[in-house]
Amino acid sequence: MDITQVLLAAQSHDGQLRTVAEENLKQFQQQNFPHFLQTLSVELSNDENPPESRRLAGILLKNSLDAKESTRKEEFVQRWMNVDPAIKSQVKESLLITLGSPVFEARRSSSQVIAKVAAIEIPHQGWPELIVNLLTNMTKPDAPPCLKQATLDCLGYVCEEISPEDLEQDQVNAVLTAVVQGMNHVENNSDVRLAAVKALYNALDFAETNFQNELERNYIMKVVCETAMCKEADIRKAAFECLVSIASIYYDLLEPYMQTIFELTSNAARVDEEPVALQAVEFWSTVCDEEIARQEESKESGVFSSSCHFHFIEKALPSLVPMLLETLMKQEEDQDQDDGIWNISMSGGTCLGLVAITVQDAIVPLVMPFIEGNITKPDWHSREAATFAFGSILEGPSVQKLTPLVHAGFDFLLNATKDQNNHVKDTTAWTLSRIFEFLHSPTSGFSVVTDANVPYVIQILLTSIKDSPNVSEKICGAVYFLAQGYEDAGSISSVLTPYLGEIISALLATADRSDSNNSRLCASAYETLNEIVRCSHISENLNMIVQLLQEILKRLNQTFEIQITSSDDKEKQSDLQALLCGVAQVILQKFSSCHEKSAILHFADQMMVLFLRVFSCNSSNVHEEAMLAIGALAYATGPEFVKYMPEFHKYLEMGLQNFGAYQVCCVSVGVVGDICHALDDKVLPYCDGIMSTLLKDLSSPELHRSVKPPILSCIGDIALTIGEHFEKYVPYTMPMLQGAAELCFRMDAPDDDSIEYQNELSRSIFEAYSGILQGFKNSKSELMVPYAGNIFQFVELVLKDNLLRNESVTKAGVAMVGDLADALGPNIKLLFKDSKFHSELLGQCCQSDDEQLRETASWVQGVITRVLVS
Repeated sequence: MDITQVLLAAQSHDGQLRTVAEENLKQFQQQNFPHFLQTLSVELSNDENPPESRRLAGILLKNSLDAKESTRKEEFVQRWMNVDPAIKSQVKESLLITLGSPVFEARRSSSQVIAKVAAIEIPHQGWPELIVNLLTNMTKPDAPPCLKQATLDCLGYVCEEISPEDLEQDQVNAVLTAVVQGMNHVENNSDVRLAAVKALYNALDFAETNFQNELERNYIMKVVCETAMCKEADIRKAAFECLVSIASIYYDLLEPYMQTIFELTSNAARVDEEPVALQAVEFWSTVCDEEIARQEESKESGVFSSSCHFHFIEKALPSLVPMLLETLMKQEEDQDQDDGIWNISMSGGTCLGLVAITVQDAIVPLVMPFIEGNITKPDWHSREAATFAFGSILEGPSVQKLTPLVHAGFDFLLNATKDQNNHVKDTTAWTLSRIFEFLHSPTSGFSVVTDANVPYVIQILLTSIKDSPNVSEKICGAVYFLAQGYEDAGSISSVLTPYLGEIISALLATADRSDSNNSRLCASAYETLNEIVRCSHISENLNMIVQLLQEILKRLNQTFEIQITSSDDKEKQSDLQALLCGVAQVILQKFSSCHEKSAILHFADQMMVLFLRVFSCNSSNVHEEAMLAIGALAYATGPEFVKYMPEFHKYLEMGLQNFGAYQVCCVSVGVVGDICHALDDKVLPYCDGIMSTLLKDLSSPELHRSVKPPILSCIGDIALTIGEHFEKYVPYTMPMLQGAAELCFRMDAPDDDSIEYQNELSRSIFEAYSGILQGFKNSKSELMVPYAGNIFQFVELVLKDNLLRNESVTKAGVAMVGDLADALGPNIKLLFKDSKFHSELLGQCCQSDDEQLRETASWVQGVITRVLVS
């Protein structure tokens, strides 16, 4: 096989030629993987070959070593590890040779493939000579710039692929030395310097020991700061990116450098090219993020430590705020038309908002003079910047500090929705939505909206929602937060009742607008409609909500008539169906919460027919929303839902098997719970299929792990619902639960994600056991006696761990101990007699601040006491 010709044919415009070549490559890979790798690496390394064939060789090599999906990734790792060491050495040698190629594309491909091989081998102590070989390239007296650049790129990619613990400290030291030397101004080649700065960015996680050493840290920071002033903009940008990363990783070590960094960032934000200026502002946003996180941790723990909070933002405030306010004046002429735009003005406003959250009230007197001085100026840039500044500082400062200012400026802002300039109207609408989000809480006794001004507020919003699409979308946000303020306000929510019909009509008209290519406007209108329904007084608005439901069902029916001529049409149809199912779900939930069952039953058949039709559309997003709506319908109709099960259970089982779109699978699991609640023992005929699918899901390595805890809880719901009929599932369910329990204690190093997952898993196991125990309580409880010891041991292991478990785990575990004692009674007397743990745990829980936990613990104590004296 002439591999060069096959690789070129695989990129041919001739479809037939391309298909044959692709099939040849696939067969080559399957039949002789080691030779496939070797051949491709030689192709990549040969400078006489066409750039196109070398490029594809690099892509195929990279894709043969890595995959996004974890199971495939593990297969690829094993496949490489099983290749003959001699062939692996030849492949590595070809890759290292290619780093010196004069062809940039080949060098870059080689750098990336080397990193993929390193990601497999270095964690297993393989390829120990790689770092040495790469560093040799940097120290060769006659090394050409292209080799140095490719080597630095490669070092950066390697650092990106592996973990800091995979390299020895002397290797890290050598890498950092080579990288920092490459950044130094004595290096004449700008491509080499840029590659070095990017490599440092990827290596910063590895440099913890070096940053703890003051001399080494000073040297690294000196070189980074010098590089941030070099003449090439792309290198300056990369240097500021390093400073942003350093602020995140090494915040505690920043203090000696802050004055220098402030001068650098301030200068860049004011006069440098925008890509550089954006990173300069991002530095301060990152410092804000760090300080906000530390403040929240202190609030949660109740312990404030000044040693871990350096108040950099507070100290820089008098100079930082003017710098940020200056950036707000650098708007682009068309930025109001594109919400995805990111420029120095948007970046400065975002940072200003983070500063407000960080320092709270202290920001107000520094920003108000800017607002007052610019809000009425003829130049739209000034008016828009002043409005943006005001909106940006509404989260953080106290209500007491902001309320007088907002009250004073509220009418002005309402009138500014009629400004001649679209930018100003856009930002004004956004600012109004922020005011309603943070300063409109009738239940807390404060709101900018009063009985006196509400008619004018509604008039302005209903007028502005007809404005340009970008303004209309922001007004939808304002209406959303206005309604949300009344959600739990009881009779106060009647304030909106006289306007509800107009608001609903305006939102439906907005969703239908044909002058907008922005799908977000339609989504915003329907999401705001949902919030209007949630906050409405159903007793006052029943007929209106029923009419809305009819309109939503009519619109959902019309979506099936949309002409589909392209993938875009299909996507629009699916998105619209998902939004309409979402509104139907919210209306169903509203009716359920108010026990308006007659209205639901009247439309139930029509809804179910439409929801089932939606499943014929091949889109996971719409399937998820339709499934949620059906869950709400089941919950609302109760036993009446049984008539839909013969048709629906097929779609339910398909949803439970949808590993690809695991969110659909997760929602389907939740719907099983809704159906159990609705049908009670009428669910029995469908339990074999459902239980079989759930148990397969639990044992599948393909299913996303986040779905598995809800499945365990769902099994508890089924057991509780069908009681003694769960007996036939016990031999399959209990080993699965015990396996899940063992997994809780075999998890990776305890980072935040794994701790959270461990807690979810533990809680769901407790809920599953509780459901099974309660289901068997009145008959066949003896079935659970053989498992009692393991269950008790699991709960003890989980609840002893005070540091990692959260309160929901404690509540579920304590309740499960009570269910164990209640269901099995004297059969497990010895378990409680021989254990001191449960009495200590319950004693602690009885002293808890959480009333529900205290009540549960007290009940469990009573149950155990009865068991012990029986």
